Amino acid sequence: MEKLFEKMKEYLGMEDEIPFEEFEAYYQEVIAFLTGHHQGLDKEDALKSRFILSILVSNSGERAKRNKNLAKKYKKMGEKCTFWVEAMDYRLLKQGMNKQQILQAEKEISDSI
Repeated sequence: MEKLFEKMKEYLGMEDEIPFEEFEAYYQEVIAFLTGHHQGLDKEDALKSRFILSILVSNSGERAKRNKNLAKKYKKMGEKCTFWVEAMDYRLLKQGMNKQQILQAEKEISDSI
């Protein structure tokens, strides 16, 4: 998870938008990681995952609006990431956090970057 989180921090610090191919590759890496490891995530990694997924949801939605040729692909990515955000929320709620605490923790992660 740390590698994916560091890569997202790098992306957030960039001035230019990454090309579709790189965006898709990162998205696939995140989804593959979660598919194989979501059961074993501790609270910190679940929060980092949720943060990454939230950014992917937002970015895929914006890109879908601007790029009609790839809109369908971006929408699918956004939908899958939304599913995973909900899965992370469920996991964090089961670990004793409430929705407000989850959102506050995500904001703290964002502010620390």
